Amino acid sequence: MTRLKMIASTILLLCGTAAAQSDSFGILDTLYAELEPISAQSWKVTVSYSNDQNIVGLVVPLRITAGMNRIVADSASYVGGRVEDWDYLAFRADTAIQAVTLGMIANIGPTTHRLTAGSGRLVTVFISSLDGNPIPELDIDTTTTHPNNSLEVIADSVQPGMDDTTRVTSMQERKIYPAWVIRRAQ
Repeated sequence: MTRLKMIASTILLLCGTAAAQSDSFGILDTLYAELEPISAQSWKVTVSYSNDQNIVGLVVPLRITAGMNRIVADSASYVGGRVEDWDYLAFRADTAIQAVTLGMIANIGPTTHRLTAGSGRLVTVFISSLDGNPIPELDIDTTTTHPNNSLEVIADSVQPGMDDTTRVTSMQERKIYPAWVIRRAQ
């Protein structure tokens, strides 16, 4: 009976995970977080994205933990990343819950930035120990941060191959919930 419960819960978990990830424009997009130690007291997290359609916005809230160590995401660098020329690149750290919210908006004014199909680094987040203690392991996952920021990507209203007068007007249709993959640097 225990084995049956385990199989049933695994199937439910897989179905729930598949339902949470959606992309109505092609293959499922993937957001990657690659963790790499810099020194005994600091790490970097390279956030990369793989997509097959034009993107105009991303929200990436991350929860970072290092066991009993108190840590902080103290800075981020968008320089050299796929979104470095976008109009709004945000970084908000919350040391109370050991989280960081990354926000990326392609266009605020009369610009035409977009993340075209491809794969590569978006941003690198730097994490350090608040007390100067070594950080032997770092764990990261997506979360929801205040007021209601959850992992979400917004597709452009005009996609390649579409007539430029035909737009996807429904915001719900433009939302993409990508797969989330965590990797350790080699």
